[in-house]
Amino acid sequence: MTRVLASIVLALSLCLAGAAQAVAPDEMLANPVLEKRARTISSELRCMVCQNESIDDSNADLAKDLRLLVRERLVAGDTDQQVRDFLVARYGEFVLLKPRLQTSTLLLWGFPMGALIAGAIAIVLSVRRRRATGADVAPLSESEKKQLKKLFAAPKE
Repeated sequence: MTRVLASIVLALSLCLAGAAQAVAPDEMLANPVLEKRARTISSELRCMVCQNESIDDSNADLAKDLRLLVRERLVAGDTDQQVRDFLVARYGEFVLLKPRLQTSTLLLWGFPMGALIAGAIAIVLSVRRRRATGADVAPLSESEKKQLKKLFAAPKE
């Protein structure tokens, strides 16, 4: 049991250590306000290599380049929105971990709700169909009732 717990703690610490080391000290800006803005923006951008990690958490070379690019744009005076718009223009909407609500992303945003509604409708129809077919079942005949009594009264071994 101790070995299992030690393994879990080691695995978790390795996972957390990898994420903490993604932004190298030489990438950080001297201005703490700009650095905080850069971190916020970086946490919203998808690593194009890892795809389900933000560039803030990724150790990929492309993620590092994007983190540096974000910081360059901020130092140049861009607003947070201008930095995001620049990256979307360059890499497409996919670079955002949370895509914007637009006509091109309506299916992406609407699909979960549509699937939920379709599932609810399917359940309601299924329940109604079962109730409708259950009402048409004929009652047991006398011989069937006797057989059923015999089965329940049979000695248990």
